[in-house]
Amino acid sequence: YEITVKTLFNEGENRDLLSKDVKYEYCFNCNIKGISKILKLFSPKVLHKFFVKEKYDIEISYLEGIATRIISGCDNSGTKTVAWIHTEFKSKEFASSAYRSYEEANRCYNRFDKIVSVSKQVNDRFCELFDTPVEKTTVKYNTNESDKIIELSKDENVDVSFNDEIKIIAIGKIIENKGFDRLARVQKKLIDAGYRTHIYIVGVGKDQDKIEAYLKENNLENSFTFTGYQKNPYKYLSKCDLFVCSSFREGFSTAATEAIILGVPVVSVDVSGAKELLGNNNDYGIVTENNEVALYEGLCKIISTKGLMEHYKTQANIRGKEFSAAKTTKAVEDMFEELING
Repeated sequence: YEITVKTLFNEGENRDLLSKDVKYEYCFNCNIKGISKILKLFSPKVLHKFFVKEKYDIEISYLEGIATRIISGCDNSGTKTVAWIHTEFKSKEFASSAYRSYEEANRCYNRFDKIVSVSKQVNDRFCELFDTPVEKTTVKYNTNESDKIIELSKDENVDVSFNDEIKIIAIGKIIENKGFDRLARVQKKLIDAGYRTHIYIVGVGKDQDKIEAYLKENNLENSFTFTGYQKNPYKYLSKCDLFVCSSFREGFSTAATEAIILGVPVVSVDVSGAKELLGNNNDYGIVTENNEVALYEGLCKIISTKGLMEHYKTQANIRGKEFSAAKTTKAVEDMFEELING
């Protein structure tokens, strides 16, 4: 494959991590205020002609919204188009916010040769909202560089202290959707109940100040650590006893999958992909109802039940092998070959 990664803006920490064999291009040097509204003035075909100069065998919109609208304008003969969906759409309005209307969003999605969702639940919701033929849709799990994750996790150079406590980690942007504020409230309940737990949040975001104010108000600062953004979150993840997903919504939690790959037990609220990852009967981890009380009870259960944490550590190691880079990458490559040769 000859691969070009093209972004709308020349931003993002992970640009430096691209392979030297991947060609990187961008449309604008920096973010432009109101870009979504500006781009709605032009049709998808005009946008595609402006942004995509070369002809490709396969064009992929790897993010919902603007990118999908642009790639849907491709009318090159012989080019196959793919749209990736990473989130469970709440409503028609939510799903079509980057378009002129729901009707335009529906037309755009129907122009694609394949619609890929990151979990079955995400796919099912998409099919409920749009009239795209079911045979055009498929589910492909996110690829995680499993060997690299395992290697990076061995790094002992961490800038926080890990004490003799039950260490619980969460990873992601510190924004409302991730539910870190309710995780702070759950931590208060755990401490009040006599559990010696410590929460580590790997990430940055606008809600951190609000959460820190709550922690200070409730004397929890010594049991809650923000590590900031980390290029290598795995060295923190591997040293913790539990990973927790407290999100209100997910497509298929990459961080939870990475925890499983490292053999770290997972407790997750019921978001898209959680039961696919951990099993409908809590086979490989614990899935709770998506509310604060249930999350607290799930954490209490795994912490207080003798042998349960070790059991889920073993199960995580078993399940993690199903998400090796070799397996998930081959599934995507097979789809590409089928598109080209089919």
